[in-house]
Amino acid sequence: MTRIGRALDLGAAGDRTAARAALTEVWEQVGDTGDALHRCTIAHHLADLQDSVTDEVAWDRSALAAVADLSDERVQRDHASLRVRALLPSLHLNLADGYRRAGDVARARDHLTIAAPLVAELPDDGYGTMIREAIARVGALLDTGSREPLAAP
Repeated sequence: MTRIGRALDLGAAGDRTAARAALTEVWEQVGDTGDALHRCTIAHHLADLQDSVTDEVAWDRSALAAVADLSDERVQRDHASLRVRALLPSLHLNLADGYRRAGDVARARDHLTIAAPLVAELPDDGYGTMIREAIARVGALLDTGSREPLAAP
């Protein structure tokens, strides 16, 4: 997780290329069957660093797939209060937005429909509010047919 954090710092500093390279290197070491929390985290963040929507959706799908191998016990070793179900709203939201931007409205709506009730798993804090508002924004963009990127909250 330390190496993942360092890669995320590169991205936060604006060096998307270096962040993507660092996370890809960690992904290659973890592999498709490595620690599920690491796979989910790496894929989730690699999705945000892609230049194409197609690649972004592929990484978002990998992040969601990794959750199937993840347990509450495992995530709580890194985040004591976290539950796997609390990861799902964001993962489905990301897929909904990616599919929306790719023009796959049906899949976008499917993932948005899954994400919406799962927000009950999120606390009433800044993060929970951000995800709830983003779900509403993606829904509104779907209704207008927009394929523009989701604006920051």
